[in-house]
Amino acid sequence: MAKSERCLICGGDDRPLVLDLGSTPLANAFLREEDLGRPEETYPLQVLWCQGCGLMQLSELVPPEILFSDYIYMSGKSSTIAAHNEALADQHVRSLGLAATDLVVEVASNDGSLLKSFMQRGVQVLGVEPASNLAAAANEAGVRTDNRFFDAESATELREEYGGAALLCANNVLAHVPDPVGFLRGCATLVGPGGVTSIEVPHLMTLLDGLEYDTVYHEHLSYFSMGALAEAHARAGLGIFDVQQMPVHGGSLRVLARPGAEHGGAVHRLVELERNRGMEDMATWRQFAASVVRNKEQLCAMLDRLHGAGLEVAAYGAPAKGNTLLNYCGIGADRVAFAVDRNELKVGRYTPGSRIPVREVACLKAEQPDRTLILPWNIAAEIRRQEAAYVEAGGGFIIPLPEPREWS
Repeated sequence: MAKSERCLICGGDDRPLVLDLGSTPLANAFLREEDLGRPEETYPLQVLWCQGCGLMQLSELVPPEILFSDYIYMSGKSSTIAAHNEALADQHVRSLGLAATDLVVEVASNDGSLLKSFMQRGVQVLGVEPASNLAAAANEAGVRTDNRFFDAESATELREEYGGAALLCANNVLAHVPDPVGFLRGCATLVGPGGVTSIEVPHLMTLLDGLEYDTVYHEHLSYFSMGALAEAHARAGLGIFDVQQMPVHGGSLRVLARPGAEHGGAVHRLVELERNRGMEDMATWRQFAASVVRNKEQLCAMLDRLHGAGLEVAAYGAPAKGNTLLNYCGIGADRVAFAVDRNELKVGRYTPGSRIPVREVACLKAEQPDRTLILPWNIAAEIRRQEAAYVEAGGGFIIPLPEPREWS
């Protein structure tokens, strides 16, 4: 664990504290049965705001080798993400005119789900994935994947080995890296003068508007406004020519850039929108922090009322964001009897910190808890469709953010 002394983008040291979620275990450090008798290692989870470039960032950095060398999240488990991947591949193949001779590279390619969509459209693909278990699974599924961490140095090696990329995709990874500018320089190197980078990150403005504090965890070192994202790209020699606001992951930005270009008008318009929203005003973030405390109180009070009425509460999903929420709110197996999840790597384990047992999704209908807390609230509609039989039998859901509410 290393203390972050300066801003990860601009190097500034004027970074007041915005949010303190306490000391928590790593969000994907799920426990096995034999681990329950041992104490868990915890790390401070604090968010700082750089006054120089506007980047929100963690005060403490866990080495990426600890976080990502063996990884339990699999992107191919959600139909919502699958539809997002199909639409992304369609858009890029059409707009860039990608052909069979073109190479699409995805950095942090996980289990290869996105690259499969490009393969189905006849394009060459290469995944770059640091988690050895996921890289092996992708290669076994026929998605060519190089098992390594990506940075400016490895980008040069990859270009020499595989050639330049017509398109480089990096979805939900820029927030994970301790050197975002160096990472983007690597992207520019791998695509070269004629290529395009497509970067997706959760948008800080939707985090603010939706009170999405649960998306803060140790893997997410940075939380990007459009202004901070534009600054990082400019320092890496990339000009953003298009910005798209996406609903995925509770609200994300997709930015398309080329080496040597200038930022387009869409960038400046969104920066102005963020300014008008008050994102450059510390009072806005003090109000956000107060709302986080209020959400904790309201959610715990709701669960205690249900428990007091003799109702059983379970949880749907065991995502990283859910573990932030559970640990910050002090919710354990006394309030939530069990969780269910579609990821077989989590089933049979226990959530970090809160130690709630994770079971197969079929247990939801088999045990029919009275209420189920949806931790991956960003795919609540997908879950509601999949679990219609649970609702028809009398079950109900709880959505925790931005205000706790029952939903059936």
